[in-house]
Amino acid sequence: MKDFKRFLIKAKKNTYALSGERGENTLADGARELSYKFENFYYRDRYYGSNPFAGEEVVFLNNKSFWVMNYSGRCLKAVISKNEIYNFLKKCLRKANANNPFRGPSEYQSGDYIYRNKTKGDIDNFYGEEFIYYKNKRIYELMYHGGLVK
Repeated sequence: MKDFKRFLIKAKKNTYALSGERGENTLADGARELSYKFENFYYRDRYYGSNPFAGEEVVFLNNKSFWVMNYSGRCLKAVISKNEIYNFLKKCLRKANANNPFRGPSEYQSGDYIYRNKTKGDIDNFYGEEFIYYKNKRIYELMYHGGLVK
């Protein structure tokens, strides 16, 4: 599991958290996809929409599905631009760690922005939610869940 968690964190940091909307491929059905491969692991993140949006991350081990996470989120307030919100989110996602490899850290603050992420469960079965606040007003939310698949 340690190898998998390390891979998952590396994959997330090298896909959306790194390039966001600029590094993806657009598929025929309108989905946008980011992917990352290292050794026997392959990570694929596909999502639809931009506000609101929904998607699925899948990790394959030796070409077989191994782990899945589904998510759905949206920006809530037009206080600041969607691009500013997503730029801050990418900064948070780059801080993923072995204790919380699903999204970003439990909490992160930078200037007027606060990111909060609450997760229940472990890598094999989990669910959680993340929020971004700007000047103490909630401006973004995302719910997620997933685990190992057999």
